[in-house]
Amino acid sequence: MSYNSYGHIYRTTTWGESHGPALGATVDGCPPGVPLTPEMIQVWLDKRKPGQNKNTTQRNEPDAVKILSGVFEGVTTGTSIQLMIENTDQRSKDYGDIAKTFRPGHADITYHQKYGLRDYRGGGRSSARETAARVASGGVAREALKHLNPGIEIKGYMVQMGDKKIDRSRFDWDTIDQNDFWCPDTEMAKEWEDYLTFLRKDDHNSVGAVIEVVARNVPAGIGAPVYAKLDTDLAAAMMSINAVKGVEIGEGMAAAALTGRDNADEIFFENGEVRYGSNHAGGILGGISTGQDIVVRFAVKPTSSILSPRKSIYIDGTPTEVITKGRHDPCVGIRAVPVGEAMAACVVLDHIMLDRAQTGGERGQIG
Repeated sequence: MSYNSYGHIYRTTTWGESHGPALGATVDGCPPGVPLTPEMIQVWLDKRKPGQNKNTTQRNEPDAVKILSGVFEGVTTGTSIQLMIENTDQRSKDYGDIAKTFRPGHADITYHQKYGLRDYRGGGRSSARETAARVASGGVAREALKHLNPGIEIKGYMVQMGDKKIDRSRFDWDTIDQNDFWCPDTEMAKEWEDYLTFLRKDDHNSVGAVIEVVARNVPAGIGAPVYAKLDTDLAAAMMSINAVKGVEIGEGMAAAALTGRDNADEIFFENGEVRYGSNHAGGILGGISTGQDIVVRFAVKPTSSILSPRKSIYIDGTPTEVITKGRHDPCVGIRAVPVGEAMAACVVLDHIMLDRAQTGGERGQIG
């Protein structure tokens, strides 16, 4: 199977399956001299790992990362970095019933149609377990960003679960890390808790979500105008995350309802700096960063693994009903937050390195 890599200069190749002995990432293109230890990466993996609370899958994986190459005496050497995360809590027997059938909403049927075979144990390569490797690479990218552009900050949070959206007037950055949902609205987090408990215990169902990721202090001039647009690569990165069905930058789809006068971000020059009156563009114009906050959102579909019966077929085409057993997230959006952050970190670092390679960091002067 090809296409397991992403990135231009900072390039990541992920490997491994949900129920294999291990999974991980090979990271190439990381600058030399970046301080890096397993503990620096682990803090981000701990945000994503399963079994942390009742609102996520109860699969109990420590997601302990090991650095096998590319680091010497605590700093990166500039060679490829091999990261490995062992799987320790697989229950493959949970998937025996679906070995000869296809779970509705999953990639089972398309994998079979394309390759003629599939690893049915948790979805194999198509499992969201693969995203642990992305988060590990994102942890490396964050350390490289600190080394190259210390002011850059990347933060993700949930803004919607089902049809329940946060109230932006109650937005509080300090509450994001204080609840199970990475929610910036404390009142909505409580409502989500009750709603998800009902879905999980009583309705045997799941629900989708919308995640927003913001990259702050990315300098103006990062990106390119045609085939290496910063927003193009951000959108592709987010769309590659399991269960993502929609991505938008800035106003996104809502921009279609605006007039040109409302949508255009007015430009000012004050105290020797370029400023904008608004940020409908999400920090990117013509594929190039403006220096404002870069804002990307993505929609995650409901978990397809549910205890409610759904109609499907056996591999021979005869009809059946499928109930997916095992341990699954009632809302995959929760653990998608650190994955979105990681993908944003990888893309921003990649584009900063691309810019340095092309322009050397030189900028057109204003004023």
